[in-house]
Amino acid sequence: MQLFIKFLGMPSILTLLLIVNILGTIYGYWWYKVQLEQTPSIFLIFVPDSPTASLFFCIVLVLFLSKKSNGLIEALALVTLIKYGLWAVVMNIAGGAFGDELQWQNYMLIASHFGMAVQAVLFSPYYRIKVWHLMVTAVWTLHNDIIDYVYGMHPWVSPAISDYITHIGYFTFWLSIFSITVTYFLGVKKNRHTLELPSL
Repeated sequence: MQLFIKFLGMPSILTLLLIVNILGTIYGYWWYKVQLEQTPSIFLIFVPDSPTASLFFCIVLVLFLSKKSNGLIEALALVTLIKYGLWAVVMNIAGGAFGDELQWQNYMLIASHFGMAVQAVLFSPYYRIKVWHLMVTAVWTLHNDIIDYVYGMHPWVSPAISDYITHIGYFTFWLSIFSITVTYFLGVKKNRHTLELPSL
């Protein structure tokens, strides 16, 4: 596994992943187009959750290619990619379980969002996250949950599960706590496994 993670840190692989994530981020913002058009301007930054998470990771990759790092951006990327990656997987599967006929788009979203979470975790040995980075990220993440489920700005879900939005909000809160906790162990905790980016 360590050899594979070192392979992921090679400049050519970082460049390839950056291209894929840029394309995914653009597609993600386009996916939210209709909802964003109906969103009050004050809430716009909080609505496109998944593409903003992948945007954070794009910044991380750009910094890695420049042999730099930013612990706050890394914390934002890791927490939000785990959270929204797993959230989208669960919501799509739940829609199918409650009567939706899953289309190829649903399976594409399941695979791509699971991949978002996995890539964030795989790169964790390269992160240099400090406690205060994680604290700021936790505030951002939990504040986003309040905006989503108190002010009703959450991503649109399938009509099959829309009646359960209160339960979805509760699940999302604990998914945030889970993602923050995982980030602590993978990116902050002392004596965790770390690696340096391979040389050019």
